[in-house]
Amino acid sequence: MRWDNLKATGGPGTGDTGQARVLPLALPGAVARTFDTPEFRGVTFYEVQAKSLVNRVPGTSRVPFEWTINPYRGCSHACVYCLTGDTSILMADGTTRPLAELAVGDEVVGTVRDGRLRRYVTTRVLAHWSTVKPAHRVTLADGTTLVASGDHRFLSDRGWKHVTGARHGRSRRPHLTTANRLTGFGALPERPAESPEYRRGYLCGFVNGDGHVGPVADEASRRAQRYAAECGGLHAMAADDREYAGASVRDASAVLDWPEVPTRAWRQGFVAGLFDAVGALVDGMPRFHAVDKVVVDWLVECLAVLGFATDRSGRPASGVDDVGLDGVRVLGSTRERVRFGLLFAPAAATGTAVGDLVRGDETLRVTAIEPLGVEVPMFDITTGTGDFIANGVVSHNCFARNTHTYLDLDAGHDFDTQIVVKVNAGEVLRRELSSKRWSGAHIAMGTNVDCYQRAEGRYQLMRDILAVLRDHANPFSILTKGTLIARDLDLLQQAREVTSVSISMSVGFLDETLWSSVEPGTPSPRRRLDVVRRLTDAGLSVGVLMAPILPGLTDTPEAIDATVAALASAGAAGIVPLALHLRPGAREWYQAWLAREHPRLGPRYQELYGDGSYTPQAYQRELAARVRLAARRHGVPTGGTGTTRMPSTSGGTGVDAGDAHPADQSKHSGGQATRTTGRASHTDERAAHEQLSLL
Repeated sequence: MRWDNLKATGGPGTGDTGQARVLPLALPGAVARTFDTPEFRGVTFYEVQAKSLVNRVPGTSRVPFEWTINPYRGCSHACVYCLTGDTSILMADGTTRPLAELAVGDEVVGTVRDGRLRRYVTTRVLAHWSTVKPAHRVTLADGTTLVASGDHRFLSDRGWKHVTGARHGRSRRPHLTTANRLTGFGALPERPAESPEYRRGYLCGFVNGDGHVGPVADEASRRAQRYAAECGGLHAMAADDREYAGASVRDASAVLDWPEVPTRAWRQGFVAGLFDAVGALVDGMPRFHAVDKVVVDWLVECLAVLGFATDRSGRPASGVDDVGLDGVRVLGSTRERVRFGLLFAPAAATGTAVGDLVRGDETLRVTAIEPLGVEVPMFDITTGTGDFIANGVVSHNCFARNTHTYLDLDAGHDFDTQIVVKVNAGEVLRRELSSKRWSGAHIAMGTNVDCYQRAEGRYQLMRDILAVLRDHANPFSILTKGTLIARDLDLLQQAREVTSVSISMSVGFLDETLWSSVEPGTPSPRRRLDVVRRLTDAGLSVGVLMAPILPGLTDTPEAIDATVAALASAGAAGIVPLALHLRPGAREWYQAWLAREHPRLGPRYQELYGDGSYTPQAYQRELAARVRLAARRHGVPTGGTGTTRMPSTSGGTGVDAGDAHPADQSKHSGGQATRTTGRASHTDERAAHEQLSLL
């Protein structure tokens, strides 16, 4: 159901705040509007004049309804995690690049679980975007600083932590304190510029290491040859000679001899040139074979001044009195190897972090978290692993959902912050339902994007939509996680008097800690239960789609019993349990979250899902049986079998025909409520019910 055939040009949209501007590249003819309020900071609303509102579901779909209404595309429930654009990101080739300069397709370093540990791997940038957020500065013991939004997360010794949070109330979430240590390398140095001093240092190291600036087909020789041509008119060196052709003694001496006062750039170049001439990675760390003891002394001094410890106790090379191949070894582990490659920038590869274990130590302890009191431009990316290395520490990223690509917007940040609003929804719906061609079919809402997301609080499209459905006595159903539905209680009651109204609230579990991790932008389960109770007390029948039930997390008999008990207490008219199903987009999001938060469950999920989207029907039947037993104990009806193909509910709302609440007078035929208000009835004979993706 692509939006392309529904949008129309023109119309300034609605609302009297914010500044409107036309952005034809995203949605031709739309008006983009932003609002200077905390709940919508960083969100752009594309206000469009829709040609039509009622969408027909493709015949290949297995859902038990034929018509839907989606007044919004994209979802403002979601969270945004951002860093400043100058944050250094570790690339897969061992270099760094500012976050603002990354592009989709770039390869960076991320991490994956390996048992109880975590390893660095190469991953690809899937999305890249910018926004403006209030800034916080996080300072570490080694001097590393990171400027990020309060919502951003870093991997600490106690798991993923937001920059800011609270221990109680609505802002409660895991957050950094000065008791935490982050994981990664710590501050990463910038690569040296190819200044004259660096070039001279490089030539000194390269030539004193018996490197040759002749026509040799490798990057080090080409670099040295280029540097020689740029340094005082020096030319290429003969293959078996340490004299420069065409160079004066003075010019050659200025390159080959140790300077009286070596600069930092000269030292960096010297180490790089010597490594390119006689260096290699041995057991994962840089080692040098030097020509003579004087050069070795120079090398050790340079490394010490630049913060590297060395060992000179290696075995001498055969026939050489001085220190041999193993004689000068850089000490340390992955952090020092990565720093070595960045600080000296030799032409020869020094290896990246890929494959090594992710660690942290006391140098990465958080020493301060400070709000800066300003909003600054920030950037974020989506990667294949769900994380990346920012200023040397492991940083969480935002995840993509696939459906927003239908709008030619990206499925990552755009899904959360580029919300399409069909501002003329009520007007268009009234025209469509008045048409003689309209059969009066059941209309399902909330099937793709939540129609009661936060944006509805400002645009209030649902009030017009409900009024039109009431006036035309058109049956409808609503599936939501949003508590805003309680605002429209009056219209729901009025519609219930003239047509079939089916309402379902999605409540998969009660665990507030798990909710804040999996569904951080939605109302809490307790608040949703309060809405179920309020609507029920007002005489409406509210079913509950107990979804998603998360294998290994919320599918135990104890967790299910607690959830069902709470649903029964809130007055749920019926419960339909659905196991988590993982479509592309949601699948990548959830798998990365699971690997990060619950790695022990990886094998279980591989067993259940393999490469598919659904759990085996045997597991689904077992899950449904647990819910039925709990429901009998607590006196609440259940619907369906819990499998991907089961008797469908009224409009897909979660109450099975055989267990409908007495107040629900609708009839059921193949999963559609039969209309009884005078117009020809419409039924859907397909009984297939597809698990809904509710992430």
